[in-house]
Amino acid sequence: MVSKSWGVALGRAVAAAALTIAPIVARAADEAPSPPINPYTGKTEIALEGKSLFNQYCSHCHGPNAVQGERPRDLRRLNIRYRENATATFYTTISTGRMDKGMPVWKGVLNDEVIWKIYTFLESVQSEP
Repeated sequence: MVSKSWGVALGRAVAAAALTIAPIVARAADEAPSPPINPYTGKTEIALEGKSLFNQYCSHCHGPNAVQGERPRDLRRLNIRYRENATATFYTTISTGRMDKGMPVWKGVLNDEVIWKIYTFLESVQSEP
């Protein structure tokens, strides 16, 4: 059995720890990176350029013009699979790769301008949910 004074002391220690940690947690939330934003969304002329870049860099695995029958590699289904996280998932995957699934790391090989042009093309070919 725990004595009452020990329980009170423990309660105060927990409260003090919470007060110490709360600003750190709040600061971490404020410093969390914003989701990536495609600067070219909706720009048809960029989508056409992105299509060409896609076919140059991505079609060997994801099919010409993003037409791929294998669901895991069918990038026309990004919005269906990832919904509001599609942009962040795309950017993270292309930047860090998925080596276990055969997806190489493209960050450093392709600059952000090329990456976003490719994504602009992919936005233009998304299947309806």
